[in-house]
Amino acid sequence: MISCSLATVAANASVLPSSQTDSQWYKDSAQLVSDKINQTTTKKAKNVILFVGDGMGVSTLTAARIFEGQQQADNQGGEENFLSFEQFPKTALVKTYNTNQQTPDSAGTMTAMATGVKSKAGVLSVSDTSLRANCLSSKGNELITLVDLANAKGLSTGVVSTARITHATPAATYARSPERNWEADSNLPEEAVTNECKDIAYQLVMRDEADALTVALGGGRRNFIPNDVTDGEGKSGRRADGVDLTQAWTENHSNAAYVWDKAGFDAIDVDATDHLLGLFNSSHMEYEADRLDDTAGEPSLTEMTAKSIELLNKNEQGYLLIVESGRIDHAHHAGNAYRAMMDTVELSNAVRTAVENTNPEETLIMVTADHSHVFTIAGYPKRGNPILGLVHGIDGNVSIAKDGKPYTTVGYTNGPGAVVGVRDDLSSVDTQDKEFKQQALIPTSSETHAGEDITLHATGPGSDLVQGVIEQNVIYHVINQAQALGGTKY
Repeated sequence: MISCSLATVAANASVLPSSQTDSQWYKDSAQLVSDKINQTTTKKAKNVILFVGDGMGVSTLTAARIFEGQQQADNQGGEENFLSFEQFPKTALVKTYNTNQQTPDSAGTMTAMATGVKSKAGVLSVSDTSLRANCLSSKGNELITLVDLANAKGLSTGVVSTARITHATPAATYARSPERNWEADSNLPEEAVTNECKDIAYQLVMRDEADALTVALGGGRRNFIPNDVTDGEGKSGRRADGVDLTQAWTENHSNAAYVWDKAGFDAIDVDATDHLLGLFNSSHMEYEADRLDDTAGEPSLTEMTAKSIELLNKNEQGYLLIVESGRIDHAHHAGNAYRAMMDTVELSNAVRTAVENTNPEETLIMVTADHSHVFTIAGYPKRGNPILGLVHGIDGNVSIAKDGKPYTTVGYTNGPGAVVGVRDDLSSVDTQDKEFKQQALIPTSSETHAGEDITLHATGPGSDLVQGVIEQNVIYHVINQAQALGGTKY
């Protein structure tokens, strides 16, 4: 069973703690949504699907729409293309900073979206009065998430990610932890064990039946199995407590199933399954570009989204589904635009599938990011120039920099592809190859997040509340109001 403190939090999801409702972040964003409600008439949403493209900033959207368009036979250059969600009727800009960082991390940003309260970097759904990586300081500072509220209302809930399902963005929706890296019990320091903090994987599985997720799909299998056990791919687990959480999932929840590869995923009998756990990689799932070229046996983000909707639709009261394309972020960190583009396009495909498989009159679909990256589109390439290629001017000639060498349209401010000393001549380099790392200015082992606003796109009941420039924690209040989850009293 889940620890007493977390069980209490989940059981009282409709009664939010003062550490949450007294927060000025909570009050201000709740008031903003309340004011907008007075200006619009909105029908309640039976279902809500929130898509999060991790690291999917505006420049990533622009490049990905061109990239996708240039793959199509009838493209006119790619610039006129739209990703599926870019044609949603409502759009807003979202400020992403954490309470302690100008440029944020995913733990703090998803906490804002999941709880209505901005918090500091590195912590999951606990207030920013908690000290990072200090268990005792988080006690009494746990926040109620949208998943908790939806479960308390009798709705079904699901969390999907191409990253480890215990990674920061998905974890913030169902777990409370002062440290995002406490994914397995072997990651817990002595202080956390002494003060009875539970690891993130444990918190996902060991929820009471009424609070259990209906669907949890992603990577991170190693955090759920003992360290003396190997999985289907021969990789060892990381649990030191000897508990096999995949077995606990099927034992603790009714009509529960666990799958670890695409064959098992495809074979799931939806009618006979009420709780589905899928862990398709020891760590993160494959990049979409590699999944297509590999025999890894992993479902795509689109397939996971479609299966989740099918399972969640069994609840006539409705559902809340949160879907993360987690590896856009990882590709950017690696300075690898090709893989980031492929995963962004796959997110667009998953959104399109969600639209096609839901009723627009009863389902609010929102697409956003948690933060941006220092990814740039520069030079003066002619229209239709390959977005990952060398810059060609409108005269068709390759543009040459002051060092006498060509350069690419997209690049990074920092990262592993940084130029140190003499810049490589890219004249004979295939910059559109999936392994190519774009050149960068500042040498860092991993390219960093950026601090500019990201976008929020919405369609369906409640989408009228998506407008203007908003704080990231407003997203929680839009969903809470649209689905009448009871987390805010107006």
